[in-house]
Amino acid sequence: MNDQKVDNGVNVEALLGAREAFTGAPEAAQFTWRAKCDWVHGTYSQTTVEGFFGLGEEQQHKTTYSFDADHPEVFASEDRGATPVEIVLAGLASCLTAGVAAVAQHREIQLNSVSAVLEGGMDVQGILGMDSDIRNGFDGITVTYNIDADASKEDIEALVAQSQKRSAVYDIITNPTNVTVQVN
Repeated sequence: MNDQKVDNGVNVEALLGAREAFTGAPEAAQFTWRAKCDWVHGTYSQTTVEGFFGLGEEQQHKTTYSFDADHPEVFASEDRGATPVEIVLAGLASCLTAGVAAVAQHREIQLNSVSAVLEGGMDVQGILGMDSDIRNGFDGITVTYNIDADASKEDIEALVAQSQKRSAVYDIITNPTNVTVQVN
């Protein structure tokens, strides 16, 4: 038995406290996330994230976060940012990996290193309008983890599975989400 304290940088006590608080006030658990995207030129755009609604009121991030998106030169674009589909992969990777850290902390598993490689296959004939029978999006996504932790392979697989079960982005990608597009 290892007597060293596990520190993966996740405040599990605060997360468990939030869960308990939301049990008594479920309306406070209703969050609305926002992003604002501005077209710059060609296929290049900049998206900013500043605030969100949660805990019954407006919240502000410590700073404004900005994401540049574009398409690569092979699509006759300027390649001034990651493609939007790469940003989706980054969101999935970040959400799953945050979950790995949180679950490991809760299960008192010390992480030494965690890396994930994500790949999403796509036939671009769909988005180019060449074949309406070809899907515009990914035909599948593969997430491959390399985790070094003070735990057995089975325990590591279990914490990845729990992270996947609780991941908001995994849920968004794997289940239909209603999207309403409107013009003001």
